[in-house]
Amino acid sequence: MNLNKHTFSIPVMGLGYTIDTPVRVAHFGISSVISLVDDILMEKMREFYSQKFDIPYQTISNKVEDFRAKRITAYLNLVDELVNRKYDELVENLHKKEGELEKYLDMLPYSKQIREKFNHLLENKSLTDVKNWLRTTLRPGSIDVNIMTKLDKANYLNREQLPVEYNDAHAALRGFANSKLSSSLVLSAGMNPRLYSYLENFSDFYPDENGQLRKKITLKVSDFRSAMVQGRFLAKKGIWISEYRVESGLNCGGHAFATQGYLLGPILHEFKEKRQELIDSTFEVYQSGLKEKGLEELSQAPEIKITAQGGVGTNEEHQLLLEEYNLDSVGWGSPFMLVPEACNIDEESLNLLKNAGEEDLYLSDASPLGVHFNNVRGASQQKAIQNYLDEGKPGFPCTKKYLIFNTEYTEIPICTASKQYLKKKLKEVDESEMTPDEKLYKKSKLTEKECLCEGLTNSTYLANGLETDSKRTGVSICPGPNIAYFKQVVSLRDMVDHIYGKINLLKGVKRPNLFLKELHMYVEFLENRLKEAREAEDKKQLIYLRKFQANLKDGINYYQEFFKKYENKLQEMKRDVFSELEGFTQKLERNNI
Repeated sequence: MNLNKHTFSIPVMGLGYTIDTPVRVAHFGISSVISLVDDILMEKMREFYSQKFDIPYQTISNKVEDFRAKRITAYLNLVDELVNRKYDELVENLHKKEGELEKYLDMLPYSKQIREKFNHLLENKSLTDVKNWLRTTLRPGSIDVNIMTKLDKANYLNREQLPVEYNDAHAALRGFANSKLSSSLVLSAGMNPRLYSYLENFSDFYPDENGQLRKKITLKVSDFRSAMVQGRFLAKKGIWISEYRVESGLNCGGHAFATQGYLLGPILHEFKEKRQELIDSTFEVYQSGLKEKGLEELSQAPEIKITAQGGVGTNEEHQLLLEEYNLDSVGWGSPFMLVPEACNIDEESLNLLKNAGEEDLYLSDASPLGVHFNNVRGASQQKAIQNYLDEGKPGFPCTKKYLIFNTEYTEIPICTASKQYLKKKLKEVDESEMTPDEKLYKKSKLTEKECLCEGLTNSTYLANGLETDSKRTGVSICPGPNIAYFKQVVSLRDMVDHIYGKINLLKGVKRPNLFLKELHMYVEFLENRLKEAREAEDKKQLIYLRKFQANLKDGINYYQEFFKKYENKLQEMKRDVFSELEGFTQKLERNNI
């Protein structure tokens, strides 16, 4: 039991919601993740914080060569500087009553024990010794960064395509690699072999003379097989994956990458059972990879952490995941959208989330990437879409171009939420032989797409009073469905106390446990897809859905046994669980493929 470390982290949410979360929480030992998609926003935030803390600032223009990577490096270095500055102040002002150190100590899961140790040292050791103890014992949280591996569009100069290292994800990786940070790069959204190979260019991802990794890799995975494949792929290149982060289908905010019906409980169970196998098989390949690079082999495998995130809402769930599956930490995302101390969120969006019920939160087709996207009804970006439609001008001007990938009508990719794309696509629908009802449905799905480049950053501009290059202020919000049960805006301290069971923010709230909530979402997903596939007589899709259904049935069997094991232990999680599992079984039988 580690008394001096938090057992949760704050995952990446959207493009802007956690863009400066480390500045807000890292000096309290809380780790969080910054999205590296939007270098324009990072440049704005660097200017904002430079002014706020009286730090010299010089703009990095988009006319500068390699400006994207340079902006990212400059911003991450500033975040690192600010976190270290705040942490140093916390340590130096250790006697201050109700100061930042007090807050750090109080928020720890075992605050009483660590405070007793601290008070004992204060009474018996010199001030220098106490400060040294603080610096080695109560470390700042990690400033981690996220790259969605598929967001790797090519870039152009004077209509000439630039070399691959100037692609978006490549430049973001370089921006992190060249920064002063010693933290983790979180790779999400699937395997990108070309990007993975690019890691080989940066020495910080290889062990130093002491076998330590200055920069680590965290991989978001949806199942054990994927972890093994990607782990060995990188190990051959001498790159070690230090953490495998399993994300439930409930997600923490943003794109929901559904698995093929694999459920969180069984996935984590497999990681627990095969953890050593993963370490041993990967380490064997890793040693060969290091040797090929002319680097020294290691005497033992570096650490591997297994973590999970998505849909966790109570201390009971938090503790269960840690203890049952031997996890190293648990990610808490969406509930922190109601903690303005931790995340960037504008007043209108904050109130919308606070009052949102289960029926307001849904899995949408709002993303231009064609991946399901967690959404809330009534967000201001949706109102902007309705205004465009009322004026007969569907689609958004595409200015930032981070999510462009469609080449249906153009040689250079465009965004499916753009005016350019929708003008052509809607005309095609109008001229098709679909029935009027089919046309109406198709058009509604096409115009549901949101400009996420602006929508997922506008809240940050609004919350901080920043000027944006665009006049459009519509906000896209990306909460997981779990936020429906959190009904109040709270302080950082209160949310952390809730995570550790010191207080209960959900007292009296009727809420399904995270395993059954995910199962419900997947069964609903299956029913909708099955209906579409049968209507279209899509045999390939039906084969996929048959496997999906079989995996759900296996998952239900696992949960039947799992909850029997905890017959007398769980309070909240076990309520009505067996009748609900039976209900899901019957639904699957009725929709048998």
